[in-house]
This record gives sequence, C-alpha cells and structure tokens, in this order.
Amino acid sequence: MRRLLCLFVVVSVSVLSVAVCGDWPAFRGPQGNGWSDEKNVPTEWGRDKNVKWKVPLPDDGNSSPIVIGDRVFVTCAQEKGQKRGLYCFDRATGSERWSQIIDFGKVLSTHGTNPYCSPTPVSDGKHVVVWHGSAGLFCYDLDGKELWKRDDLGEFIHVWGYAASPIIYQDRVIQNCAPGKKAFIAAFDLKTGRDLWRTDEPDTKNGGTRGTWSTPIVVKLDGQEQIVNFQPSRVVSYRPDNGEINWFCHVENKKGDLAYSSAIISDGILMAQGGYLGGGAAFKLGGTGDISKNQLWHKPMNPQSIGTGVIIYGYLYIPDTQPNTIRCIEMATGEVKWQERAGSYWGSIVMAEGRAYVTDQDGSTLIFKPNPEKFDLVAKNDLGEHSNSTPAISNGQIFIRTYKHLWCIEAK
Repeated sequence: MRRLLCLFVVVSVSVLSVAVCGDWPAFRGPQGNGWSDEKNVPTEWGRDKNVKWKVPLPDDGNSSPIVIGDRVFVTCAQEKGQKRGLYCFDRATGSERWSQIIDFGKVLSTHGTNPYCSPTPVSDGKHVVVWHGSAGLFCYDLDGKELWKRDDLGEFIHVWGYAASPIIYQDRVIQNCAPGKKAFIAAFDLKTGRDLWRTDEPDTKNGGTRGTWSTPIVVKLDGQEQIVNFQPSRVVSYRPDNGEINWFCHVENKKGDLAYSSAIISDGILMAQGGYLGGGAAFKLGGTGDISKNQLWHKPMNPQSIGTGVIIYGYLYIPDTQPNTIRCIEMATGEVKWQERAGSYWGSIVMAEGRAYVTDQDGSTLIFKPNPEKFDLVAKNDLGEHSNSTPAISNGQIFIRTYKHLWCIEAK
C-alpha cells in the first residue's frame, strides 16, 4: 500500500538549528537523527498516569510535535485539507497560544491513511517554518506573525499525499518539494523566503505511483557538510551552498520506487530499504557521481517499513508496519539478528538515556534497550488512540501526537 524507500544513515550530523538546549526543534530532534541528550525521561505512563496535560486537535494527522522553549508546535488540517494550520500550545498548560490557518480552498488527492498536514514544522528558536504541500511554504516568528510565504512552488499531488518536513541549515530552509509532476529539492533564504537554489529530480512520475516523502538530513562526510535525501530510486547528496550533486547511489526496488524515511549513515556505510516490501541495500560511501558500484549487499524484498530507525554500534534497529515487528539488522552484512512482533509502526524511533522509544498505530509507545543479541523490552505504554507520529523529547517531558490529542507526558 504505502510507499517507502527507507534510507538509514548515522554519522557526525550537523546541528540543524540554533535552538535552546533541551529543545526539540525538528522532525526526529535537534540533529534530525532521533538522538536526545535528555535525562530523567519517563518510562511509564498511560491515559491516566503521568499525563501532565492533553489537548484536543481539530482533525486527524500524522505530523509530529516540536518544542521550542515554552511553546509546542504541531500542524493540523481541517475541511479535507482546504484549511491547513500551524498550532502553538503553551508548554506548561497545553492551552492554545495561537494558530495560523491557511485557507487553501481546494480539496486535493491524498490517502485516507495520510491526512493533510503530515510534514512536521521546524524552528531555529526564532523562526518556525511549515510546509503545507501545494498550499506552500510558510515562515512565522514564535508569536505567530507571518514573516514570509512561498505559495508559488507548484502543486504536489499524489494518491498517497505528501509528508516531507522542512529542515533549517544555517541561514536557509531546505525542502524536499515532492511528490508531484515536477519534484525538486530546494533551499530558501530563512529571512526572506527567496530562492537560493533548486535541483530537479528527474523522472519522478513513472506511472504516477513512485515518489519521495523523505525528510532531508545534514551530515558531515570527509569534512564536508552535505544534504542527503532519499529520492524515489536513489539516495542523493547535495552541496548545501548551491544544490550541486556530490554523489548518488541507485537502489533496486522491484515493488515500486517509493522513498519515505529520513537518511542515516554509520561508519561510512549507507543503507537503503524500499517500502511496500521493496528491496534493501547497503553501500560503502566514497567517491563522487554514481557510487552504485560500492554496493555491499542487496536483498530483493523486505518487510513494509515506513518509520526511520537508528543505528547503534553497527546495528540498525528499525520498526516495521508489516509484519508488525521491530528488527535488528547488522549493517555490514544485512543479517537480521532478531525480529520481535511488537506492533504496527508508522512512527520513527528516537533515543534517550540509552533507550529506544517508538509509538505504534494503536498509540502504544514501546521502550526497549538496543541489544543485538535479543529484544530487550523496558516498557510499553498505551494511550488508546491511533497514532502515526514520532515522539518529541524535551526537558524530561515526552510530547506525543495522536489522531485526537496532543499529549504531554511527565513523570511525577
């Protein structure tokens, strides 16, 4: 059903923003890799246990919250995507501080499992940026004042909707503008929204099903900072100053060219796994241009995987949608060390205090210790509401978005 070419990459990752210590300013955290330095992070909660507050949301959604100081931000649509909004809540009480609603006025195609406003917002501590797909890219200050907008980027229509989140790199916003008839990755000036560069991704239609929903990451390889993104049938590295391509590697995917998750690189190895039971492969990084010849191994079919995993000491821990498992994979060989049936996961894994957190579609957050020898369960905490989102961790609190509510979890 859904699409996903999953790239998993860990490396020395550049900081995406200039946010305050303890903030969670972007999808999958301060560095976009799911890692947190937080202490005293809760391990036990429920609908009536260790809930500081919960607030209702106007509609279903798959985006994840971000946290900046005393504010929590999340996106949500209304009226079948005709209205697309960014909401700001008070961290202490959960009360709504402000909202900015774009009256788009159109109903465009998406899938019932992927409601409108799937991208997660991003902030540098001064600006907050949100991508509303065909409605455009918008930048506000922390009090909700619109600073600029780009509603001229084109239409991004796909049977499975859109989901790529923006990131901030230094003085620019990087956005994977896709899927659609004309897909591209672009950099926009953070202060003004003007174009800095655009790089088209060729041949993105291919019958109308292939596409990318991947959020870019910033990595540092061989002393050079790079933007890495999963495109429909290849992984691509771009120069952040001008968008030129450093290198790319093709990923064979017989089930369809579908790229969902964010990138991860570890010890000079890049691993990519296709969604919708697609193929998976690992590559040794090095060189320029087409580095597909650096492939280490390839598997023609894998479980359906939508959320992004984490790599720890050479092992990838990844959540699956089907057959509802968590898997541990050795990066160098592709060998599956273990798999545990634990839930159906669309959210990504985040790390805190040596523990992995991931929320399943039933609203239960699984906590386990990464261990290549066995599945090492810590706890499983149920909120009883559907969720396709990824937790945000900030100052000892966990923020979880379900279809009905935004939750703040805090151990008493």
